Amino acid sequence: MSDLKHQQYMRMALDAAQKGVGRTAPNPPVGAVIVNADRVVGVGFHPQAGQPHAEIFALQQAGHNARDADIYVTLEPCSHYGKTPPCADALIAAGIKTVYVGVVDPNPRVAGMGIKKLRDAGITVHIGICELECRQLIKPFCKHILTGLPFTIYKSALTLDGNTATQSGDSRWVSGAASRLYVHQLRDRVEAIMVGIGTVLNDDPLLNTRLPDGAGRDPLRIVVDSQLRIEPECRLLTQESPAKTIIATISTDEKKIVLLREMGVDVVVVPSLSGRVSLPDLWAVLGQKNIQTLLLEGGATLATEAFNQGLIDQLMLFIAPKLLGGSSLFRLFSGPGCKKMVDATQLVDLDCKQVGDDLLVTGDIAPCLRD
Repeated sequence: MSDLKHQQYMRMALDAAQKGVGRTAPNPPVGAVIVNADRVVGVGFHPQAGQPHAEIFALQQAGHNARDADIYVTLEPCSHYGKTPPCADALIAAGIKTVYVGVVDPNPRVAGMGIKKLRDAGITVHIGICELECRQLIKPFCKHILTGLPFTIYKSALTLDGNTATQSGDSRWVSGAASRLYVHQLRDRVEAIMVGIGTVLNDDPLLNTRLPDGAGRDPLRIVVDSQLRIEPECRLLTQESPAKTIIATISTDEKKIVLLREMGVDVVVVPSLSGRVSLPDLWAVLGQKNIQTLLLEGGATLATEAFNQGLIDQLMLFIAPKLLGGSSLFRLFSGPGCKKMVDATQLVDLDCKQVGDDLLVTGDIAPCLRD
């Protein structure tokens, strides 16, 4: 079989895995495709933690056609008992002939063990089909499993001359309708979304997912509110949504804390750093809550602090074909920044595409997957 054919089947597995993105934590999203005599006989993906893994769903669909078949799986099959039995054992029992693995499991405790078990059983294993795409798929899982912290995406919209709002602070709308729809699709695929209290007080946002067909899932909402200034009547706290809200604070205002908790809000008191919420401590708390992907949508103050603490992994910038002219106080980041160009932070793994009239530029600050 040609390399192009192997890549075709692995990309089918990648497409299947996309259905679980944002819903599998603390597990990674995984897809699997079973091929027998150049015919696809089974496709599966991991829908959420506690449910069968991708390989099991693919085996169930393939039935007896799995014997002497090939399977393409985006991530190394597991070899240990967790909430479900090992997938490697299931592949052996089903009589799979060859396993094509996109990427080895990055978890140091299990990396390579599934592959070894398969090979010890006489199954041929090939590694690295569409490896780059498979690595991209599990970036959040990799960051979380190796550091205990969520993979953080800072999303913002700005004009071509670098402004996020006008002189008066007007930012509706910098980006176009297509970009705003894209953001709601993104919200559907992350575990949590975060803003600072300034955004809540100024914009009164909902921070939910609004898709045209009414589908989609609201992410967990997180507000960084050091002095607990949030109004209980704000839309974020009074809307109807199955998603929870976390307020991170250093305040000891017990009366307001009790009030918010009675409303169903999870008030988390974290250590102070320079008189404000310690973001490294907050990120650690979120990691303990199995949040793999965090979408940061706050303003420049919160973004700058997260950036300075090394907590942002990826930028998603919607650049609108607009010029405000002159200078503005509203930029991606605040503060003085670096003094020399040689000290500038370099983005890598860049991707650029057009979304409506806007240009979406995505780049990593510190990739979590490196050979």
